[in-house]
Amino acid sequence: MNRFQGKTAIITGGTTGIGLATARLLVSEGGKVGVTGRTKASIQAAQQELGKGNYAWHSDSGKLADIEQLAKEAKDAFGHIDLLFVNAGVGKFLPLEAVTEANWDETFSINLKGAFFAVQKLSPLIQPGGSVVLTTTIANDKGMAGSSFYAASKAGLRSLARTLSTELLPKGIRVNAVSPGPIDTPIMDKMGLTPEQKAGFVAHMTNSNPMKRFGTSDEVARAVLFLATDATYSTGLELNVDGGAGQL
Repeated sequence: MNRFQGKTAIITGGTTGIGLATARLLVSEGGKVGVTGRTKASIQAAQQELGKGNYAWHSDSGKLADIEQLAKEAKDAFGHIDLLFVNAGVGKFLPLEAVTEANWDETFSINLKGAFFAVQKLSPLIQPGGSVVLTTTIANDKGMAGSSFYAASKAGLRSLARTLSTELLPKGIRVNAVSPGPIDTPIMDKMGLTPEQKAGFVAHMTNSNPMKRFGTSDEVARAVLFLATDATYSTGLELNVDGGAGQL
């Protein structure tokens, strides 16, 4: 349908999972993208897959210097952008007594501080009519055991979707959030779970989900595209992509 024809996007955390699926979709819809990652292998693989005219850069969302450099690279590559998809994030599930200061600092540095400064540094490149989409999570609302510091960091993003909407609306920029439920992505292997714990987590999330399955990165990507292109009368919104888990 070429819904993103002639437009450009920056996607943080865009070399795997939901970010990469969104990059693929935007390119297939006629757009150009710049994605970020933290590992050499994923960056090289994304660059090869996305092809000429698109970019894959190293950038650590927890480091302000990297975010500032990303803004420079985005301006040099595209001049302006139409979508900033702030998707970079980390997630570990730990019981209250096992959480360390290092867990807390890493999670908030990347998930919340990094997201805020990504919008601050890159929003000047967004054209009027463009948008920001933030990745939150249904853990914002569910009170899931073991998700305390992760959910809190993402709840902060939900708040930013509202306050940044107010601040950027005079510039013609909409800010919304996409809120995934259980999605089959590589982050599942980075949650600090043993194989037995992971199997139990997957079984629990599947059985408790109204649709009795995990979602796919492509399903989240389609929601991001909707928020970026079709949802022209929506700002401050959090759109759940969760099989009904946040509502039913």
